[in-house]
Amino acid sequence: MVYLSPNEDGKIILQQVLFFRKTLGMRVFICHINEKLPFFKKLFYPDKRPLIIEWTPEKLREFAKSVIPANELEHFSFRIKKGKRIPLLIRQSKNGGYEFMVVDKSNSATSLKPKELDKLISHSFCPIMAINKNFPVKEIKTIIIPVDVTQSTKKKLLWATFFAKKYGAKIIIVSALTLNIDIQKSLVWKNSEKLKTMLSQRGVESEVQILNAPGRKKQEVILNFIRKKNPDMVIIRTHQESNLMNTRIGIFVSELVHNCNIPVFTVNSYIPANQDYF
Repeated sequence: MVYLSPNEDGKIILQQVLFFRKTLGMRVFICHINEKLPFFKKLFYPDKRPLIIEWTPEKLREFAKSVIPANELEHFSFRIKKGKRIPLLIRQSKNGGYEFMVVDKSNSATSLKPKELDKLISHSFCPIMAINKNFPVKEIKTIIIPVDVTQSTKKKLLWATFFAKKYGAKIIIVSALTLNIDIQKSLVWKNSEKLKTMLSQRGVESEVQILNAPGRKKQEVILNFIRKKNPDMVIIRTHQESNLMNTRIGIFVSELVHNCNIPVFTVNSYIPANQDYF
């Protein structure tokens, strides 16, 4: 599913979605939300109510025709919802049956705000692909997967395998070693090498990069590496940062999502039953 607003920004998002659809071969559901006007705006600014456009699936389809070629249009469906967008998107992630959801992270006037995106990633029942409309992807040849040895990598590796095989991409497994020890004696290196072996058995080319950075923040080290390597996608698993905060996204994931211009595919801890197509 793709959440967008039917405007010029939405057209750019649609063009990016077309790139993914042509290779992945998935059916795409385009969703727009007619947001309810807050009570106080209804009360104190009644003159602004007529300016709100009530979109319908038919209007959304007409809008999409300006971007989607006729031979591709049959692979798209259009849905309109009404309400508050984050609660609605979370419900769609649970009940819509989508493999993953695409949203704009460019922090434009109509895209999700950083806090909204963090909340969606935290509570979504399906993976979220956050893309930046200002940095369109034209190919996927390199995928980086940051690894934390304290977290499960099973589901993340499945998605990495899926994208790598579809695009013929190479995977770089990267982790930051914040302890001052020999890299090849570290648990980080041993576990990363196991992942490399698993990917090789699946026919996926990969390499391991352990970044020796004692005393530095992991997210800063990983972000610097990503900017240097300039990959085409990052796939990362969300982290259980705090049960008290009721969130599954930590500072590490949040900073990677918001500071990478490339698509960041976040895989959460919820695992649907129908994952046999990998």
